[in-house]
Order: sequence, then C-alpha cells, then structure tokens
Amino acid sequence: MSAEIVTIASPELTAQIDPFGAELWALRDADGRDLLWEGDPAWWSGRAPLLFPIICRLPEDRFVHDGRTFDLAKHGFARRRAFELVSQASDRARFRLAADAETRKAYPFDFVLEAEFALAGPQLTMTAEVQNRGREPMPMAFGFHPAFRWPLPGGAAREAHAIAFAEAESGPLRRLTAEGLLDAAPRANPVDGRRLALRDQLFVEDAMIFEAPASRALRFGADGGRWLSIAWAGLAHLGVWTKPGAPYVCIEPWGSLPAEAQASGPLAEMSDLAVLGPGERQAFSMSVRLD
Repeated sequence: MSAEIVTIASPELTAQIDPFGAELWALRDADGRDLLWEGDPAWWSGRAPLLFPIICRLPEDRFVHDGRTFDLAKHGFARRRAFELVSQASDRARFRLAADAETRKAYPFDFVLEAEFALAGPQLTMTAEVQNRGREPMPMAFGFHPAFRWPLPGGAAREAHAIAFAEAESGPLRRLTAEGLLDAAPRANPVDGRRLALRDQLFVEDAMIFEAPASRALRFGADGGRWLSIAWAGLAHLGVWTKPGAPYVCIEPWGSLPAEAQASGPLAEMSDLAVLGPGERQAFSMSVRLD
C-alpha cells in the first residue's frame, strides 16, 4: 500500500484508492462496513487491480514485435506501476500512467492510461481511457478486477449469495488451462436463466469466463441481505473468480479474452485484443451501486 492513499466520499459510500496501480483499496458503506476485499495474502493480496495491456497471460508470458521478443507478465504491468494523481475533489479522483522506458521493455507502445473514480450517492463509477500516442497500431486489452466480500456485510449467509444477470445467459462458458491460457473447449453454463447460485465448486477449475454475455449489468448479493448492482460498458466479456473457500468473489468485466494455448507471435494475433490506431482512444467503465 502506498503512503498516499486517496480518499473520496459521498453520504452513502467512502472509497480509497492507492496510486500504486490506481487500485481501489477500500469501499465502505455509511456504517463503515467493508464491501471490498481487504487483500489478505493468505487468500489473495489483490483488491481491485486494473488489467492492462493484457488479460490473464500469454503463452510463455511473451510475444514478438518487429522481430524482438518481449516478456509481459500476467495481467500486464499497470497494477504494479505508480500512477500520477492528476486531479482530486471530495467525491472524485483521476490518475494517469504514461509509457516510459520501463514499460517499453515489456510493451513497446506509446500509451496513456487514465483512470477516474467518482462517487455519487450510493454509487461508485470507475472509468478508464486508453490512448495510443504512437505512430503505429497498438494492440491492447483493459479489464477491471474488483473483489467483493462474500458474504457481503448485512447478515445473509455466504451460501445464500447469488449473481442475478440482467439478461438470460445461456451461452457456453470458457475456462482456463493449468497454464492460465484459454481452454478451447467450451463448458456447460451453470446459470439458471438469469441466476447463478454461488458455490465453491464453481471455482475448482479457476475462473468462469462468460464469452460475450448478453448482459452488461448484474446484481450480486443475497435475499435478506444487501445487494450490489454492477454495470459496465466498453467491455465485451466477463470473468467471475475466487479461490474455493475464500471470503471474496471477483466480478471482472474484460475487454478481451485470454490468449489460447496455441497462440504465438505478434500480440495482436494472440486473442481478440483491441487495436488502436495512432491517436485513437478507447473508454471503459464499471459502476457499483449499493442497494
């Protein structure tokens, strides 16, 4: 954790953001109860990392560009870089990460990534924008990776929690291989209409990956307890992940799918990454509302 944690607040919510990674560090209700996972390393030290410029990992954690090989770690490097605090008010804060000599060792493109966190009443809105400042096409992916308490504070039992999608979700489910790459074989979808009853058995094979789901919104919580309404834009896929038995669940809108095991060579050919032309920008958002 940085010594310069940024705090923003509304009457209903308080959020803290660590400039290291521009990571949401805490989200609390008006009674001070934590809605976000606190990063206990006994389970997982993350809280809500920003994923850029890839989702999950590449085969052998590397790619080729202009005849050179680059090593790029799982989920990219943004989560392990210090962002500049660009602006701050009582209810919002904006952070910026720009390409430099260190990022170019892993990703030889001239980018700017800005992330803003804004509170309005019971809702937190997180927005991100990526710009290609270079002179060549820039392949990239962006994703949110927040971990919410499971169970949420409010008294409902862990086993009562569910995800309720905005639309019926009957499409195939994707999984990761043991190496963290996209398994080519689709799996049976455990969603019953619009409802996914959460249970540890769902995560024995790691993350559940909903490829291009119909929904762009869902609710997470339990009858008799609290619910979070979550929505996203600019992000085509959805990952849902935890470790079996862990007291959190990650709800992760992604801009691209992970690379498949047989992928190799140029980054743009490894999955469905966006490719920004010179000067182009792409925006993403995710909101969390306490119901």
